[in-house]
Parts: sequence; structure tokens; C-alpha cells
Amino acid sequence: MITKVLSLLLLSGIAAGAAPAKDAKSIDTSKLPTASDKKGVTYASDIKPIFEKSCIKCHGAEKQKGKLRLDSLEAALKGGEDKVIEPGKSADSMLVHNVAHIGDEDLYMPPPDNKDKIPPLTKEQIGLIRAWIDQGAK
Repeated sequence: MITKVLSLLLLSGIAAGAAPAKDAKSIDTSKLPTASDKKGVTYASDIKPIFEKSCIKCHGAEKQKGKLRLDSLEAALKGGEDKVIEPGKSADSMLVHNVAHIGDEDLYMPPPDNKDKIPPLTKEQIGLIRAWIDQGAK
């Protein structure tokens, strides 16, 4: 019995000191800024400038933290180690959770203590990203 319990703990990562992962269902999406009401939001005209200012330094051609690139629509939709965009479902998208600083603090983007002093995205920027995703992430 003890061996079985230890095996379960090791498999779950608890015995190794790992924090249990938060799944999307445990994230309080009521804390998200509302999606912008702008129609026809596209990656090229609306989202890429936000990513270029706040994300590309760590998620671009030269560096891909978490194997994630945000410097092209195709790369953003592909994701990295995880899929970060759920087209049509911004409240379920890891990218939105991370830039809105809800959920796992280790995944906040840009990180609060980043060496380049990149400020957090504004509610308006997050709302535009949400609108883009909700409109199909095109």
C-alpha cells in the first residue's frame, strides 16, 4: 500500500516538490479584461504590433522560450511546448491567461521582473487580443 501511494505521488510530481499544474478550468476567467468590440481584428494589422513591442524579444526568430514564436500568424497558431491560442475561445487560451496575469504566476507574460523592463499589456491590448482570438485568430 505504501509503495502504491509513493508511486502515485511521484507520478503526480508532488513528492518531487513540483506544484500541481493549474488546468484551464481552475482559472478564474471573470478576472479577464473584456474583449474589444472592434470588428475585423487581424494578426497583421492589430496583433503583430503588440507582439513586436512586448513579446518578440523572447518569442521571435532569435529566441523561442517555451518553443513559442509569436512573430508570424502561423507560428502563433502552432504554439510551442503547449498550444496557447484556442481560435474562437479567448477565455480558454493560455496566451490570454498569461498576458492578463491570471493563473500560474510563473507563466505571466511578460514576466513582471523581466530584465528588459517590458511593461505588462494594457487591458485594451488584452481586449484586442481576445477579440482577435474570438473572431477566429486570422
